[in-house]
Amino acid sequence: MPLRLYDTLTRSLADFRPLKEGKAGLYVCGPTVYDQAHVGHARAAVAFDLLVRHLRASGLEVDYVRNFTDIDDKIIARAKERGIGWKELADLQIRDFEESMGALGCMPPTHAPRATDYIEGMLEDVSAMVAGGHAYAVDGDVFFDVGSLPSYGRLSRRDPKDSEPGARVGVDERKKNPADFALWKAAKPGEPSWPSPWGPGRPGWHTECSTMSARLLGPAFDIHGGGQDLVFPHHENELAQGEALGRPMASIWMHNGFVNVNNEKMSKSLGNSLNVRDIIASSPAEALRFFLLSSHYRGPLDYSGEALEEAGRALSRLYRAMAEALSFLGGDALASSLGDAPYRYPADGGPGPFVAGFRDAMDDDLNTSKALGQLFDAARLLNRKVSEGSKGEALGLAGALCSMGGVLGLSLCDPKAFFDGVSRTKKPGLDEAAIEGLIRGREEARKRKDWKEADRIRALLADSGVLLEDRGGRTTWRLA
Repeated sequence: MPLRLYDTLTRSLADFRPLKEGKAGLYVCGPTVYDQAHVGHARAAVAFDLLVRHLRASGLEVDYVRNFTDIDDKIIARAKERGIGWKELADLQIRDFEESMGALGCMPPTHAPRATDYIEGMLEDVSAMVAGGHAYAVDGDVFFDVGSLPSYGRLSRRDPKDSEPGARVGVDERKKNPADFALWKAAKPGEPSWPSPWGPGRPGWHTECSTMSARLLGPAFDIHGGGQDLVFPHHENELAQGEALGRPMASIWMHNGFVNVNNEKMSKSLGNSLNVRDIIASSPAEALRFFLLSSHYRGPLDYSGEALEEAGRALSRLYRAMAEALSFLGGDALASSLGDAPYRYPADGGPGPFVAGFRDAMDDDLNTSKALGQLFDAARLLNRKVSEGSKGEALGLAGALCSMGGVLGLSLCDPKAFFDGVSRTKKPGLDEAAIEGLIRGREEARKRKDWKEADRIRALLADSGVLLEDRGGRTTWRLA
């Protein structure tokens, strides 16, 4: 089946047909870097990293752009609070974002432009909009005239007459229409500025992505992505600029859903904005990635410590299956059989129905819930084949798990690295006597065929960093 993605513009699923054969161009709006990366940033980064991995695994060359807004009112204000320069603050937070997303297994984009590196292009675009009658200058500011564009509002399905101030849309009596937005902002005393035909100033928030996407991907490209909060006004205003400049922009507009924290909308004003660094200090980073992948990217996601722990336990089951398989098969055997399989879909579909089912789920608007089901089904069968001593089938299933995991950004081929991460973030575990007692309890449960209890004890031990190996009728254990 072809890849189908939900297009916010049409409110429907659309077949993905790249504009250039064998290639895909993707632009994703990145963070405004005035503070540390939080779990909302992580959700967007993981969602679009997943898309890029799937496209590349399907054989496409992907040109992936994710920008940084490195000049903004919030950046200027925060820099003043901290007593440092705006650029120093931006540099610090960009580094934090890149390190945090790297810890979550997100691949670096092809391009990571900063807004301030494209001022010249923005000035060219703003001048063209003024010349074309789509923008007007007032006292050193330049506003886009939404009344000049009958199609304005079609992405968000909003009538500009109903627009209310907010979301960076300020009240300004100089505007022709309350919905008109700033393309260029006149400099205030003491603020950073750049020269322009209208006097010193800096670009408006909506100007930068319109300019950078065109300069890096061309006037027409395949996919524009970002969080659901960007549909209006940011992406609506980007689309308006593109149409005013005769640029088609994206064929598909994609948006990931909001993150709630303990059933409340995540917000700095509510004090429930969770930094990625804080989360992964006490939980494996890959557990957070797995949690973010566990729900469909477009739906709301409720974060809680309990939900993250449950995600970690589920992920541990996959890694336990791989750890036992590698112990049975030998890591060299798996590595030599895989080649580049973790990064591309096997041409023959892989063993059994798992990889084919996984790919179908991913082609269905990145349906990770169904895709993860294929991983757990394959892991269960892998456990059985290892117990039966069937090396050939176990090798194929382990390879399938590695391939599917690679598309999800999970390093299933390297369970040791995962369990090392678990050990670093775990509280002190069980002592030796307690471990031996639990193993005896598991053996008794297995004798009476109480498999649910046996699995519960095994999972409890794994969560404490203890891995079990059943061989020749006896069970041994080791620390992860």
